[in-house]
Amino acid sequence: MKKFNVPVVYRSSVISAIKSRRKEADKLKKDFSPTLLDFGKLQIFLARHFGFCYGVENAIEIAFRTIDENPGKRIFLLSEMIHNPQVNADLVQRGVRFLQDTKGNALVDFDELTADDVVIIPAFGTTLLIEERLNKIGITTEKYNTTCPFVEKVWNRSEQIANKGYTIIVHGKPSHEETRATFSHSAASAPTVVVNDMLEAVELSKYITGEKRPADFCIEFKGRHSEGFTVERDLQKIGVVNQTTMLASDTQAISDYLKEVMMKHYGLSNANIDDRFADTRDTLCYATNDNQSAVQGLLETEADLAIVVGGYNSSNTSHLVELCEEKLSTFYIDSPEKLLSQKEILHYDFHSRQELHTIDYLPATVPARILITSGASCPDAVVEKVIRRLLSFFDLRQTVEEDILSFIK
Repeated sequence: MKKFNVPVVYRSSVISAIKSRRKEADKLKKDFSPTLLDFGKLQIFLARHFGFCYGVENAIEIAFRTIDENPGKRIFLLSEMIHNPQVNADLVQRGVRFLQDTKGNALVDFDELTADDVVIIPAFGTTLLIEERLNKIGITTEKYNTTCPFVEKVWNRSEQIANKGYTIIVHGKPSHEETRATFSHSAASAPTVVVNDMLEAVELSKYITGEKRPADFCIEFKGRHSEGFTVERDLQKIGVVNQTTMLASDTQAISDYLKEVMMKHYGLSNANIDDRFADTRDTLCYATNDNQSAVQGLLETEADLAIVVGGYNSSNTSHLVELCEEKLSTFYIDSPEKLLSQKEILHYDFHSRQELHTIDYLPATVPARILITSGASCPDAVVEKVIRRLLSFFDLRQTVEEDILSFIK
């Protein structure tokens, strides 16, 4: 796989060495068991896969190269490069300005832009309408486009099944940048509707079966269907694609459910289901699959708690938290500084969208057993700092790389 030139501050020689050892021992990536760092009083279990993915490293490399190649020019990011506070803060420190927030609300008026300005498209991609607006100003979006190749893969898959007459069902978070971009590209070639979860997929199915009045569709799915969408015409042939960072099991369940609905409603068998339901296969990216599978392997270990590190608005990170929460107490943090002390922690509840202050989060028993993973946009250097901060709470300050590596079991 391609090696990217990202700032060294995001790298961790310790984490790189751990990942390298695991990769050498498991080249086919079939072993999802965690790596144990046994410090005696503290045992840390690191997920088999975590941290920067291909798309994130690609985006970071392009962004920092763009800054270096355009001295004196105004450089804008359409929205956050990735959902990581450190990376975005570093870009802002280098003079980059955001045009929009993560919800698509304007921070800088597009009328202020000129053809001499540089606009970087983030890893999530963007809508066709925004591309058109920038191109009309004279800003070429192709040169500084960091859209993840796996997001573009979803767009291509959508176009393929659209050309065969299928309507596109997008499983994603409606307000997420990637889902908005995927919806835009899909809706350009086919009727499209976004469902957030299985509950919404069930409600959508009632329009397929006739249990709900077609007139209610535009109200229930307002803002999440393509222009001119007609229930009677556009729900006869469907295919499911997804935001690449959703839970794989959720997307598969939605796809299987809608397939079953079509089979029952139209009296189809597996032999002729293609007449009504497109086999899109899973459109999750490899990193999402690997990280989620690694968490499943991680959770097979008996532990006291889990710590998941990543940006609070990171979709893929929140799904790792969701998986961990099913098994044990889980703390979602975006930096090592949120580990206030051995007694106190600030952590994010993505359900209520609030940061919480918890006392006595670490166990009183010895050894303390902690599972750790991170999202695809979290630098490995942050994970190492989390480990070192935990070590300090147990008076186990490891000051050189060899100290930590020597504790791998």
